[in-house]
Amino acid sequence: MRKVLLTATLVVFGAITAIAVWNHGYIGIFAFQFSSWAGVQVLVDLLIAVAIFLFWMVPDAKAKGRNPWPYLVISLLGGAFGALFYLLLEKKPAGAV
Repeated sequence: MRKVLLTATLVVFGAITAIAVWNHGYIGIFAFQFSSWAGVQVLVDLLIAVAIFLFWMVPDAKAKGRNPWPYLVISLLGGAFGALFYLLLEKKPAGAV
């Protein structure tokens, strides 16, 4: 069930992101955020959330023998996509339910 929810979130979020990039460009998304204090707040909130994820993900990945670098780069360039891919591509240990 977890993978289904993560996949659905990734697909819907990916579609929304594709529409935004198509209409405004990658840089345009950030320019829009700086057009008001409300936008700056949303951008800072995203940065805090991504930073929290990265500080958790790097040690978690190393403890599980996973390479954290692809997810770190994706997170720095694409925000929540890094977290979604990291969680989606996680393999359950043998015998886990």
